[in-house]
Amino acid sequence: MEKKKYNISVEATLEVIGGKWKCVILCHLTHGKKRTSELKRLMPNITQKMLTQQLRELEEDGVINRFIYNQIPPKVEYELSEYGRSLEGILNSLCTWGESHIVKVYGDKFSVLEENVLNDHLK
Repeated sequence: MEKKKYNISVEATLEVIGGKWKCVILCHLTHGKKRTSELKRLMPNITQKMLTQQLRELEEDGVINRFIYNQIPPKVEYELSEYGRSLEGILNSLCTWGESHIVKVYGDKFSVLEENVLNDHLK
C-alpha cells in the first residue's frame, strides 16, 4: 500500500466514503444484504456504471463484502463487512444532520424526502 500523508484524519475517512453515492450505498446496506439490482432500484438516479464503480471501491477498501453465488443466472450480493459496520454511527449522524438541514432549508421534510426504507423512521 502506498504511504500517504493527510493534513487531518477526516481526509482518510472521505477517501473511503466520500462522494455522492458511497454513503447512500452504505446506508442501504445497514439494513442487510442487497443485490446490485436492489441497490439500483433504491437509488434510481445512479447509473449502473457508477453503482458498479462505487461498489468495487467500497469492496477494495474492505468496507463491504461481495458474495457470488454459483447459480444460473448468477447472483451477487453485497453487505457491510465488520469493518464497514464501524461506520454505522457516522452514517446515522449524517442522516440526522441531513434531516435537520432539510427542515431548516425546506421546512417540511416530508415534501422533500422520498418514501423508502431509510426514511420510514421519520413518520
